[in-house]
Amino acid sequence: MRDIFGNPFRPVAADPAWLTSNITALVTGIYADRAFDRMPILADALQDAGCDNADILTHCRSEAQHVRGCWVVDLLLGKE
Repeated sequence: MRDIFGNPFRPVAADPAWLTSNITALVTGIYADRAFDRMPILADALQDAGCDNADILTHCRSEAQHVRGCWVVDLLLGKE
């Protein structure tokens, strides 16, 4: 459930500065291809873009199963 909804007591917003062309292409590919094995790569790219949000980075690096509807992917795609 946390993969889809995140932590309802700690809402997170995406900083537009994080949405570089690299991150946009990566997150679009993850969503389209259901390639959730790329989530740790997304975490590294977000960190390189200045993201220091522990909830986002920890979630992306989590070994828990990610699914379509993942709150981080949806957040970055503007689906929330």
